[in-house]
Amino acid sequence: MPQETHKDAARRLSATMIANGYLPKALHCYTARDGTPIYWRIRLKHPGTGDKWIRPMHANGQGYKLGEPSFAGKKPLYRLHELVAADPARACWFVEGEQKADALAGLGLLATTTGSATSDDACDFEPLRGRRVIIWPDNDVPGQEHATRVAKTLRGLGSSVESVDLAPLTLAEHGDVIDWLASHPNAAAKDLMALARLREGAGATPSVRLLRADGVALEPVRWLWRWFLPAGMFTILGGAPGCGKTTIALSLAASVTGGGMWPDGTRCDQPGDVIVWSGEDPHTVTAARLAAAGAEMKRAHLIDGVTDGAAFDPGRDMPLLESTLAGLSAPRLLILDPIVSAVAGDSHKGAEVRRSLQPVVDLANRLGCAVLGITHFTKGTAGRDPIERVTGSIAFAALARLVLVAAKVKPETGEDGEPRRILMRAKSNIGPDDGGFAYALERVEVADEVEGQRVRWLEALDGTARELLADAEADPADDHENGARDCAGWLREFLAAGPVPVREVKRCADEAGYAWRTVQRAMRRAGADSRRGGFGKPAEWFLIASRATVAPIAPHMEAGANGANGAASGATDAVVDDAEVI
Repeated sequence: MPQETHKDAARRLSATMIANGYLPKALHCYTARDGTPIYWRIRLKHPGTGDKWIRPMHANGQGYKLGEPSFAGKKPLYRLHELVAADPARACWFVEGEQKADALAGLGLLATTTGSATSDDACDFEPLRGRRVIIWPDNDVPGQEHATRVAKTLRGLGSSVESVDLAPLTLAEHGDVIDWLASHPNAAAKDLMALARLREGAGATPSVRLLRADGVALEPVRWLWRWFLPAGMFTILGGAPGCGKTTIALSLAASVTGGGMWPDGTRCDQPGDVIVWSGEDPHTVTAARLAAAGAEMKRAHLIDGVTDGAAFDPGRDMPLLESTLAGLSAPRLLILDPIVSAVAGDSHKGAEVRRSLQPVVDLANRLGCAVLGITHFTKGTAGRDPIERVTGSIAFAALARLVLVAAKVKPETGEDGEPRRILMRAKSNIGPDDGGFAYALERVEVADEVEGQRVRWLEALDGTARELLADAEADPADDHENGARDCAGWLREFLAAGPVPVREVKRCADEAGYAWRTVQRAMRRAGADSRRGGFGKPAEWFLIASRATVAPIAPHMEAGANGANGAASGATDAVVDDAEVI
């Protein structure tokens, strides 16, 4: 039987992905100084989705298997045998990725890479000591940060470091040397050597990079769950303790793993792997909840630490995680619970939160993976804007493109006697920012003597998160004491004649003796809703009579406690002295 070649092994080891539509793009060989192969990197790409599948492969004496071999020290640079054999005076180009190094080598240039924007720490740069190195960074923040780290390392080795000046090249965001060569098909080595470069090192004067807007590709928002969970972006899920935030997240994860149903009845059309890190629950609890929600368990991955034996720290290990996730075929969702653990400094300081969470945002963007961070509400914030209730700095909610909030409903039992809770959108920069779903939590047996908690989704909800929260968190005893039910009747009559600006509702409610929070809680009982006005127009409240759960009452107001038309809407012209609604 003929011996298996490395190319045959690569096709065998990636056969499942090829059967799923992925196409082989390259097989990159990392060598020892004498040219002996050490390991390979298999690169596949799906022509429809653009998803990449990249895996290391090595020979272990008995055949080929996925994974990198063990290294006594740091990993070798790509095309190492060419570096050590080249004239030390010859310039070496440093890029981000093997394909780019191969493209430059094809033009007769000496080129190398560490493989990705996050792998420079693991590689041995000694072969570049004292050399002249020209760095071509990718045109994005991670690319610039990678180039800066590499330049610092090389300067420490006495190398002369330059960086290609990207500003005059007008590359699109994330553009690289491959894109430039594609737009300059006749370019030769001399053309690249003639490109403007910036000197890296002491005394260098930095400049601001400008990117022309017409060089930015316009792309629609990609959704994992439309309007609720964007792909490639950071989302926050907040709420008070006990409302089942983690169970909600794992229920959504279950839908992703198996292409299941979302709470709105649509199906997840981008099934794939989910990654879960929990700093609060043991793996057994997390796994039981995933099983209870019907997850395809082989596509759910629980972060279990770092290979050096340390515990995973999201505030420190995001680059390691990104490198690991880049090897998964389709990482669709990453859950970080709690997200505050990703902040290395003070979570109440905006600058430190932004600095710590930026790697999370960048990971989501580069991998196209939705990231869902779970957090708590700050105590004593009931009645405030839901965004302001997210614990820590406001920067948490500011960095997230979408914020979801969850809450218990008082009284806590619904019509079927089960505990009732609600999930709402509190903020969205990319779609609707209101509405949500009611849900209940239930426990089911997932194995002998093992139970897991799951979500049972109920009806869709209308209204803003602030309105829904005010209604959900209202104490029935307080409702009676503060006259919320009477207020609902007054509000229904007040809006009967048509929409009224919110500021007018607030003014008249105050004159009628109702606290504004009471009016907000009474809003849904009255069947009222709100909507934003057009440009330059105020927000207004209006009545949807079919939603009302209270009958209207005849208002009694003093002169001045009137609506927008000079009298209480729906009332007669008669005015009585008593301003209290009775």
